[in-house]
Amino acid sequence: MNARILIVDDQQELCLLLQNLLATQGFRASSLTSGAALRQSLGGQEPDVVLLDLKLDDADGLELLPLIKKSWPSTEVIVLTGHASLDAAVTATKLGAYDFQKKPFDHESLLHSIEKALEHKKLTEQTSTLRQALSNISGGSSPVFRSNAMKNVLRTAERVAPTDVSVLLCGESGTGKEVIADLLHSLSSRASGPMIKVNCAALPRDLIESELFGSVKGAFTGAHADRTGLFREADGGTLLLDEISEMPIDTQSKLLRVLQEQEVRPVGGRVSYKTNCRIVAATNRPVEEAIKEGKLREDLYYRVGAITISLPPLRERREDVLPLAEGFLKRFAAQAGRSIFGFTPEAADMLRNYEWPGNVRQLQNEVQRAVLMCDSRQIAPADLSITENTDTAVQQNLTLMEGIERNAILQMLKETGGNKLETAKRLGIGRQTLYNKIKQYNIPTS
Repeated sequence: MNARILIVDDQQELCLLLQNLLATQGFRASSLTSGAALRQSLGGQEPDVVLLDLKLDDADGLELLPLIKKSWPSTEVIVLTGHASLDAAVTATKLGAYDFQKKPFDHESLLHSIEKALEHKKLTEQTSTLRQALSNISGGSSPVFRSNAMKNVLRTAERVAPTDVSVLLCGESGTGKEVIADLLHSLSSRASGPMIKVNCAALPRDLIESELFGSVKGAFTGAHADRTGLFREADGGTLLLDEISEMPIDTQSKLLRVLQEQEVRPVGGRVSYKTNCRIVAATNRPVEEAIKEGKLREDLYYRVGAITISLPPLRERREDVLPLAEGFLKRFAAQAGRSIFGFTPEAADMLRNYEWPGNVRQLQNEVQRAVLMCDSRQIAPADLSITENTDTAVQQNLTLMEGIERNAILQMLKETGGNKLETAKRLGIGRQTLYNKIKQYNIPTS
């Protein structure tokens, strides 16, 4: 257990009693017998829980409580109070105290309160970590999900992230599989290691094995030098295999062997190398359909899908549309230097009622476009491209966003002197994603 408990009470005998009681339960307990001593200790090592007497000889606990929460924000405070000060205890809870215990208190009740406070502290810290990770991934605007479906997705991701278990992310294009993959990496013990992403559908058939496993000079026509391969580049980190069901079946067989043996041999090589990367795979095909059609080996599915997380389409969680749109608006308005602060009621209704065939990615692109089109302080229906003619609207929107994205890459390549790694960093995307975009938009790089 090993949690740190600080007792603040002017009755020294009570402090000793509580210290002994807590020590028998595995806690590290210490005590202070005055408000002055507490004030001097603020800013020092942060305890997990403070047991605070509201009536000290030299201080009022209600005055000390805000100081504790300011100096030690994540510390939970349980106030100790006599019968005459129950009203003050209620006030203390409003000031941030987790609970209060009436003197003389029952030992079992106090221990139960401490356990609950520690559980609350852990949950608060996990939520804070999750929000920070989401904020980092989304460019400073952490998405707020109101749907139970997405809350369950985040809860599952948070639980499995600290492990090395392989994860398969399923969902339609644009539902946010890459964001969840980033989240799994950010919340893992591998967060300081590389996060390597590869779109299996974008790799040429004759080069995919060299890209994944590496190759030696002369292994095939065009192999003018040794190639490390993404498995070895991802050493100590995470490797995202996006659109894994688009990988050639014979390559899937070799991938399965790599995962089983935890070592990789470069194409044309004689030496195998141990692999130490966490595998996250993703597919926009229903798994059962992909297996039935021979697009995904069943044994590979069982290997990479130890944990499967399914992301629902946006049309099935409409309560998330506006919170997501508002987060995108805040980010893109700041980037564009525009003073746009929300959506008119009519525009909000349009966003809520639209089917979003392109899911969250389409919503993001729509908001980005609207920020560029808007000439007032609120986005109105006229600023939106979504209409009843879904196919036309989607195509127009995607075409505009592709043009914006292509220009952004061209500009950044120019600013970095053609340095692709630096360009990817400044754009906030993975190196492989940048390569895929350069190929998709036929961007000259020399």
